[in-house]
Amino acid sequence: MKALLTIGLLVLSNTFMTLAWYGHLKFAEWKWFSKLGLVSVIMISWGIALFEYCFQVPANKIGFAGNGGPFSLVQLKVLQEVITLVVFMIFTLIAFKNETLRLNHLIGAIFLILAVYFIFKK
Repeated sequence: MKALLTIGLLVLSNTFMTLAWYGHLKFAEWKWFSKLGLVSVIMISWGIALFEYCFQVPANKIGFAGNGGPFSLVQLKVLQEVITLVVFMIFTLIAFKNETLRLNHLIGAIFLILAVYFIFKK
């Protein structure tokens, strides 16, 4: 159960982080947002990123083997990175219609799956 909770929290966390890091590129299409300066955009991104931390910190605390969770520190980090890339790709395909997946992206995804396999292999 802790593994599923950890993964769910990491998905939520990375959804907010992706929105904080890259959402402003899409929000720039809105007239009022496009008039904001860099400092304002940074402050909005920080506000969104606060929610990322509200999910990321508990995910790491619950998931870490040192706290009774199912994952080592290395496993947690690799899991988080793979989730980040999956969330990012979904966000990109939904928000930015001009982006396309190519063969090199698929090959990279296969290598990521292999990385997870080897990190979790006993």
